[in-house]
Amino acid sequence: MHIPSWLPALLLATLTGLAAPPSQRNIPPVPEIPRELRALWIATKGNIDWPSKPGLPVATQQQELRNLLDIARQTGLNAVILQVRPQGDAFYDSPLEPWSEYLTGREGTAPQPAWDPLTFAVREAHARGLELHAWINPFRAKSETSRSPIAPSNFAARRPDLARNYGNLVWLDPGEPAVRDHGLRVIADLVKRYDIDALHMDDYFYPYPIKDPVGRDVPFPDERSFAQYGRGLTLSDWRRANVDEFVHRSGDVVHRTKPWVQFGISPFGIWRPNYPQGIRGLDAFETLAADARRWLVEGWVDYLAPQLYWNIEQREQSFPALMSWWAAQNHLHRHLYAGIASARIGTDRTAQEIASQVRLVQSPGGANGLMLWNAGSLRANKGGVTDLLRSTVLRSPAVPPATPWRWTNAPALADFEVKVEGRTEVRASWDIRSTEPIRMFAVQVRRGVVWSFDVLPPDRREMRFRVSPSLPPPEEVRVTPIGRAGIAGKPGFWKRI
Repeated sequence: MHIPSWLPALLLATLTGLAAPPSQRNIPPVPEIPRELRALWIATKGNIDWPSKPGLPVATQQQELRNLLDIARQTGLNAVILQVRPQGDAFYDSPLEPWSEYLTGREGTAPQPAWDPLTFAVREAHARGLELHAWINPFRAKSETSRSPIAPSNFAARRPDLARNYGNLVWLDPGEPAVRDHGLRVIADLVKRYDIDALHMDDYFYPYPIKDPVGRDVPFPDERSFAQYGRGLTLSDWRRANVDEFVHRSGDVVHRTKPWVQFGISPFGIWRPNYPQGIRGLDAFETLAADARRWLVEGWVDYLAPQLYWNIEQREQSFPALMSWWAAQNHLHRHLYAGIASARIGTDRTAQEIASQVRLVQSPGGANGLMLWNAGSLRANKGGVTDLLRSTVLRSPAVPPATPWRWTNAPALADFEVKVEGRTEVRASWDIRSTEPIRMFAVQVRRGVVWSFDVLPPDRREMRFRVSPSLPPPEEVRVTPIGRAGIAGKPGFWKRI
């Protein structure tokens, strides 16, 4: 019987934590685990992404969400941002706000049979090795897509004195302290009761301006709260102070409740016109009262994801110029992610443009990752973008960046070993001994002088490697557990001697 030359050594090899002395061959060192956030926005407002329409059977809603999570995983992403509070409502069983009409068809009507979509989403995302970021809109109470009456339990119905009609919107006035306090109670409840990885807000603080019949901006009706609380500030400065206070306190509430949960915001992609030189567009600092640069500079957020929804060659809204400018503001080295608009494929861009933007993010001096708007574009494979991303720029997997300024507890492996299964297969297996939850496993394998990398979901406890005359056996295997906040534990490793 022929015995492969590598078999005796492999049969004796188990993890001892001691690596063999370096070989005389030119063996490359163990590479660093690739770190990059790759996230997908899943919007529920107006049933943009999920569920496909309100009032569907629970099993249908669940399967639609599973499908989106599968697409994210198969495309090479590692996080989803699920909109759970689109307009003063909830896609979870909230004691503070009504069930969303986009789930059941009527605001305040509970799903039948009873289920909690956020509990389900967290479990299904984590089972696939995906982070789950819970996305809320803090001040919107009724949107232009709403068809249902505001429910009695909506804060705007309970406190109509704090709500403002603005065009076809109902907005909770950010200038009212009771409005900001209610938003913070919602955040604390959400973070406390659900195993989310991040609390996420987008760019809706003060609303985008609506126009009157002759095209002029209609002022937001906050004269009463400004008169009561303005404290001698200009209207513009007072509005920014309201938003700044809410952002700062939101991060504090998140981290006091669970220190490992990240707090992130996705603002409009232009802070102010002419920042950087030559940039034109909406002045979010003035119009939306959003001083997103300050939130990053002061370290109030764990990540900022500016919505850079323009093309690379669009000179006055240049994607690379804006990304570089935001990166230059990141003095505290928080995470900076680029919001990329795959939804606009077929209008003013191609799938290749999206892939090129991802390459810019991944280049030296780029960002720490990306967020794709939106899930529907990947589900439809717009312009072939899903296939293109998974076969090119997202082909090799990555682990989300760690947030060690918030959390340092690391998960632990146990009983790591490598065995031969017959003559044609090698099996690495492991267990865990850790009270720290595991989000995923990072697996590094060397055959000869080539390292490969993979990310496995947290329920995996083994990996098998085929061996053949043309495929040499593994010479090194390293499995690293990744816990909350992206913290890596001590790897289990084996090296053939």
